Amino acid sequence: MKTLNDFNFKNKKALIRVDFNVPLNDKFEVTDATRIVSAKPTIIKILEDGGSCILMSHLGRPKGIQDEFSLGHIVEKVQDILGVNVKFVDACVGEKAEAAAASLEPGEVLLLENLRFHKEETAGDKDFAAQLAKLGDIYVNDAFGTAHRAHASTTIVAQFFPNDKCFGYLLAQEIESIDKVMKTGEKPVLAILGGAKVSSKITIIENILDKVDHLIIGGGMAFTFVKAQGGKIGNSICEDDKMELALDILKQAKEKNVVVHIPVDVVAADDFSNDANTQVVDINAIPDGWEGVDAGPKSRKQFHEVVMQSKTILWNGPLGVFEMESFANGTIELGNSIAEATKNGAFSLVGGGDSVAAVKQFGFEEKVSYVSTGGGAMLESLEGKKLPGIAAILE
Repeated sequence: MKTLNDFNFKNKKALIRVDFNVPLNDKFEVTDATRIVSAKPTIIKILEDGGSCILMSHLGRPKGIQDEFSLGHIVEKVQDILGVNVKFVDACVGEKAEAAAASLEPGEVLLLENLRFHKEETAGDKDFAAQLAKLGDIYVNDAFGTAHRAHASTTIVAQFFPNDKCFGYLLAQEIESIDKVMKTGEKPVLAILGGAKVSSKITIIENILDKVDHLIIGGGMAFTFVKAQGGKIGNSICEDDKMELALDILKQAKEKNVVVHIPVDVVAADDFSNDANTQVVDINAIPDGWEGVDAGPKSRKQFHEVVMQSKTILWNGPLGVFEMESFANGTIELGNSIAEATKNGAFSLVGGGDSVAAVKQFGFEEKVSYVSTGGGAMLESLEGKKLPGIAAILE
């Protein structure tokens, strides 16, 4: 696996695919700069070598050229984070972009305009990729969040750099972290899957059953498993058409000696509201008119014990409706358990939109081993899919 450390960038122009698809408020200010911060080590290494950086990214899903999606809005934030002046050109291909790239001196950074102002980007157009390739000497992919897309800037452009392409530090770290869970992790390996639906996690579950020793199924998807086994789940969320599948997953797990842990009790509410009346009940005896909204105290204790005996931990999905303060305790306690296990030497990887949001919200970012920056790419990796952005560098 070629990384930045395999190259000296002195007097070289690095064409770097970053993921600066960051959220902006109505004043076009960046509200979460995590993705920019994550790209900093790669950019700084190249500048310190004596090279220059040409940064390309998308922002949002524009339909043609739309000012609200211009990367010009984030230049100031990128400068603040990198601590160097950042030039901006309102083009990403063509004469204007080529002139800006050509005049770049060692130690300088240039940010190109939004790649998705051109439909050729998402179409994976080869001519568009060739125009991008003209801008740099070495191609660096550091955008894990888009590695599952075969777009011009994430995959096709690599063809034009047969020997001069590599992974940036962020993407290399993402690959290594997923490999630690899926291939090289110290046993026992634990996967915690939460969230609302079994259907969105089927392929992940099927792919990881050969790799894990324990599987915690939490959140809304647990109710499909409980109902499938004859439990009464009241008004809780359930995918009735996935009950057979749930039973099949339990059967497969048993055959593979994977211990499955499903909550034994829940906090139930009489309304989907932070101010609802609540009671703690057994998960298979939820009264009609009530719905499970968080893991109960017995479940949390049980999960804590499983986490503490694990050496490698994957966390994807919350245990309850953590967005509502009243129903966040299960997710918070799970985060505390994982933080404690990590402190004791376990490797913990957190990935997938909602779990990442929970980790940030409750201050666990520095207490786990790694927080993945790529939602969809992370999930596809766990499903065992070959990500085109990664394959393009390895070829």
